[in-house]
Amino acid sequence: MSKKTFNPQDWAPSNKLKSPLKNLSNLNNLDKIMVQTPNDIEQITQRIESAALDIAPNYADWRDLGFALADALGEGGRNYYHRLSRFYPEYTESETNKQYNNCLKSHGHGITIKTLYHLAKQAGIDLSVPKVPDSLPCGEGRGEDKKQISKLPNVQNGNMEILEISDIEKTPTFPETIYKNLPDFLQQATAKATSPEDKDLLLLGSLVAISSCLPNIYGIYAERKVFPNLFLFITASASAGKGRLTLCKELIYHIHRELIEQNRVAFEEYQRELNNYTLANKNDKREMERPQEPPLRMLIIPANNSSTGLFQILNDNKGVGLLFETEGDTLAQTFKSEHGNYSDGFRKAFHHETISYNRRKDREYVELETPRLSALLSGTPKQVSALIPNAENGLFSRFIFYYMNILPVWKDVFAGDDKTSLDDYFKQLGTQFLNFYKTLQNLPDPIRFSLTKAQQQQFNAYFAETQNQYLCLCGIDYLATVRRLGLITFRIAMILTTLRLMSHFVPTVPLICSDLDFNTAIEIVKILIQHAAKVFNALPAEQVSPTTNNPRMSLYQSLPSQFDKQTYIALATRLQIPESTANKWLTKFVSSNLLTKQAHGNYLKKES
Repeated sequence: MSKKTFNPQDWAPSNKLKSPLKNLSNLNNLDKIMVQTPNDIEQITQRIESAALDIAPNYADWRDLGFALADALGEGGRNYYHRLSRFYPEYTESETNKQYNNCLKSHGHGITIKTLYHLAKQAGIDLSVPKVPDSLPCGEGRGEDKKQISKLPNVQNGNMEILEISDIEKTPTFPETIYKNLPDFLQQATAKATSPEDKDLLLLGSLVAISSCLPNIYGIYAERKVFPNLFLFITASASAGKGRLTLCKELIYHIHRELIEQNRVAFEEYQRELNNYTLANKNDKREMERPQEPPLRMLIIPANNSSTGLFQILNDNKGVGLLFETEGDTLAQTFKSEHGNYSDGFRKAFHHETISYNRRKDREYVELETPRLSALLSGTPKQVSALIPNAENGLFSRFIFYYMNILPVWKDVFAGDDKTSLDDYFKQLGTQFLNFYKTLQNLPDPIRFSLTKAQQQQFNAYFAETQNQYLCLCGIDYLATVRRLGLITFRIAMILTTLRLMSHFVPTVPLICSDLDFNTAIEIVKILIQHAAKVFNALPAEQVSPTTNNPRMSLYQSLPSQFDKQTYIALATRLQIPESTANKWLTKFVSSNLLTKQAHGNYLKKES
């Protein structure tokens, strides 16, 4: 950061240092439009990220931003400092960490969190924040999300009246560092993103689409052969931007089109042969075999299908397919139909278990061995509960869930390259991937993907701890999700490592995961497990077992990064949790490594 240079004098014990922002009178007016809480800081930070703005382009402002976060959040402000600094063109993680360390040591010279709000306002960021509701912030019972109210000016036709809009509690996005470490192909696929949420959507959509098209790649997990296939459900309110998932379909659409073209040629040949057979006389037919209808080959399978129809398509395509549906209720309605409930086979396909079915046309019993089905769905939160009515049927835990944030920010619809549409851009990427797909398809032998011994130990340690933590927070019904996220992590690492071969194809046996790809997979899943918990907590109350309907998650999520016992009890009281119960949970939080007890009765919340 050449323009933001560390100056040791900034941390000298002196009263002479004054921030240029402190003398501005409008800082004192900021209290009138905001409540200064960690939740407010998170919302303002997300708005800055959505706008991709560097709110502190010069060193003095950047330094004071660190002071402000350190004063308000202590160590808990470090992540915000990185998130707000990364839009500076010469941002580096090491220099930002160094700067923040010194901000913590300096005690801020009197600079408060108002500085952050002033810098944001100066950059054009809306500062209105939701009023804190009296009800639980999240996760109390089930049903509709707890909504908060923001107020924004209505400037239509010059009218400046205040409008109220709903603002759902925000979910975390992937850290920016993972995007720098992705394989080149995925970096290109996410390069056109317009916000952190959009970037996450394009990454997950690309991973799932690609997971259906990596032939001859497998791994061994829990002593079973597994393939890269993933199930994903993107859930968000209407107009949140989940429709951009269709771009990810372009990555593998060339493969789908080639299969469709093969169908066309084969069916035309079948029709000619069938016509010749029909016109032949009886004597000639005795020496002829009736032509067999060719298999129906396709990659992208419509969700609106009968169970036999879906399984037959999978069988015709040697077990491979991608269920792609942008409206999740299409699949939900299919499951409710008389002949369309293939939920059981859907669940089996996740683990590549044999699916058996009867072909009514020929009265033929068929066993589909080793299905390799991927699924990419999107829909509203209500469509999730329509498809997955409870957490006990096993379908919930097989899915990656991503709950998209929606912000009241208008996006520039004319931004970008007007010479090349996004559809064309992704089709070009699809051409690249088609060539790689054919290379994998033509391998003489399958390639096994493996983790190193050190990675295996780290993997087991992380999920053992995570399982214990979410058993405490969500109850026994959530364990299946944690455990299957282990398999999902393994599959994501497999995809990342395989995509490295695109730039330099040297197929080693086995294909060893790099530490870079392993850490990226773990960091992705650390965020996904929080999204899954949010969707899990929103399942209808009457359809979830009592063990999962607990306010512990609400209490834990409402805790700031650092707090004392008095703050903890005050939050519990607000959530109508008896003090004796709250004390028991506090002990459980510490024993589950969700909290670390510091000196003088202070507690530190585990970083996500």
